[in-house]
Amino acid sequence: MADRSRRARRIAGGITALLFALPVLFFLSAWIGSSIPRNPDWTEPDEGVEILIGTNGVHTEIIMPIANDIIDWRGHFPLGDIATPDRDYTHVSVSWGEKTFFLETPTWGDVRVTTVLDAMTGGEGVLHVAWYVRPAPADDFRPLTVTREQYRLLAGQIASQLAPEDTRRTYPGYSVHDIFYDARGTYHLGNTCNQWSSDRLAEAGIKTGWWTPMTGGVMKWVPPIGPD
Repeated sequence: MADRSRRARRIAGGITALLFALPVLFFLSAWIGSSIPRNPDWTEPDEGVEILIGTNGVHTEIIMPIANDIIDWRGHFPLGDIATPDRDYTHVSVSWGEKTFFLETPTWGDVRVTTVLDAMTGGEGVLHVAWYVRPAPADDFRPLTVTREQYRLLAGQIASQLAPEDTRRTYPGYSVHDIFYDARGTYHLGNTCNQWSSDRLAEAGIKTGWWTPMTGGVMKWVPPIGPD
């Protein structure tokens, strides 16, 4: 009986240690993986197209001019899809994430453990598209200049993430200037919203980290706003 009790305590202790170790291993591997650069020789050009990389501390977005001679985003994301299409928008932001989590958690107070667990184990992707009027650069809204060719590649990568038009649905956003679209891809712990952002940048030839499940892994490669 005593041996059985000691064995049970050892098993319980092992499970407890594992539960503590897994998050530590995850954060450590995320830090290491995000510190290894893709496109390590890339440098920011003096001229090109200015985009912005935004973050709310958990989630990243890629912000681009609405239209130039490379792409007019209104052809992919019609302004008529949002509630306030008549404002003088200058930029559009695009990010990707798990459908249920995005649609059911408009605020952090709406987050449920079951929603998070479902997203981590696999869920359908959606694009979150928001429209801005002259977004001001800030530490959480960092400008980044890319070459015209890199922007062309980036725009093509992002446009290709939309689900096919004949099956695509839209969903109301959190406000009057944003919306969700069905997207390609499956969300899971190895393919998060922040990994999506860095993958799009990397595939356009822009320097970023290899594995970036957390927002810091993306933002560490985007120079912060310097002092005036």
